[in-house]
Amino acid sequence: MERHFYSVGLADVPHWLLETPTRESGEAFAEPWMFADGRVLPDPGPIKAQVSHPGEKRTFVFAGVEESPIGSEAVANVFRTLAPGDVQLFPVTVEGASERYFVVNATKVVDAIDEARCREVHHYDEDDPSPYYEGEYNWIYGLRIDPSKTEGAQVFRLKKFKVAFIVSEEVKIALERVGNLGLSFERVTGPHDPR
Repeated sequence: MERHFYSVGLADVPHWLLETPTRESGEAFAEPWMFADGRVLPDPGPIKAQVSHPGEKRTFVFAGVEESPIGSEAVANVFRTLAPGDVQLFPVTVEGASERYFVVNATKVVDAIDEARCREVHHYDEDDPSPYYEGEYNWIYGLRIDPSKTEGAQVFRLKKFKVAFIVSEEVKIALERVGNLGLSFERVTGPHDPR
């Protein structure tokens, strides 16, 4: 039986917007994108996230332009239970929130993109002025991955397309049980839905 996976994104629902997490002092991290880079990080120490746009509090959102995943205690418990080897959970103080939140850092990167089954892929141009993205995907429409290449991971980023935050169906179902998510889930395995 094929395992199913989902790309997690911001849902089109009213929700608060959080800024990129910083040190508790307000000092920016040298690598503000580090929580979306798919690697094990040293303990960053106390961190906080300011609210950039007030709105409905959600249990799980992506913060800042770097889209750092931030979830409530209940969301963190889903990852602790179902994907303990795939994530790091760093406590983060969210401005105006009395409950505990955590940055969910996916530490695994897998090479599982099934380019032939994606609807449309865009690579960074060879003459792009930034050498950092050479060979990577700029965007993928109708993303599809090969579940046999996920190396048993429940949560991961994709090689050459780390912007994608991927979770297994088990994690998706458990997150949906938490409820009040500011997220949407797009299936990235199996055939495309007919349109």
